[in-house]
Amino acid sequence: MNTAEAKRVLETALICAAAPLPLPEMRALFDGEVGTDTLRRLLDDLCRDWQDRGVELVALASGWRFQSRPELRVYLDRLHPEKPPKYSRAAMETLAIVAYRQPVTRGDIEDIRGVTVSSQIVKQLEDRGWIEAIGYREAPGRPALYATTRQFLDDLGLASLDQLPPIDVQSGGGSAAAALQALETAPLLGDDQGQLALDAEPAPAATDADTAADADRRAIATAAAAPAAPPSPTDAPA
Repeated sequence: MNTAEAKRVLETALICAAAPLPLPEMRALFDGEVGTDTLRRLLDDLCRDWQDRGVELVALASGWRFQSRPELRVYLDRLHPEKPPKYSRAAMETLAIVAYRQPVTRGDIEDIRGVTVSSQIVKQLEDRGWIEAIGYREAPGRPALYATTRQFLDDLGLASLDQLPPIDVQSGGGSAAAALQALETAPLLGDDQGQLALDAEPAPAATDADTAADADRRAIATAAAAPAAPPSPTDAPA
């Protein structure tokens, strides 16, 4: 298969995909005939081909997809006048804290917000697919440790947590309000906005490559769950 034909196949698969395509699925398109390095070059070529159009090819946490450019979303919203679900400030502050301080427990969130976090808020964010429990802290009651998901990054149009907007330290970097203010600079997309999906289908099952980010977060969770070491004699007060 020549490069032009491979590029055509890849472009078609990305346009027709109902969810972001990870590299392992792209390799499956060609039955091993096209390697990862070649795929990356083809993806770069496609990004350039579409750079002056209303649709762009972007890399997200769970793969690559075509999506509408942000400046055109105001026009596309007119095709779907129904408003996406609104979330309370408490829910968005909780999400922001999880995003910037993960992994965290409900107790950690409550300490930062200064108020109780209801189970309904946590369940709402879990049902939306934005946060999940990735482990338990070795403390009385073994509270669940929460982290954001690949779906959360996909909905923000990000490939990794490193791309989250920075928190303004001068406005109180450790506060819930500062985390929420930073998160609001990258507004969440609606359920179906931005994608060229023809049918709403479940996201594909995670592959070995896809689970790398999950493994990293679980490693962080394991470290966070470990009980603190007892102070050494030199740390004890005189």
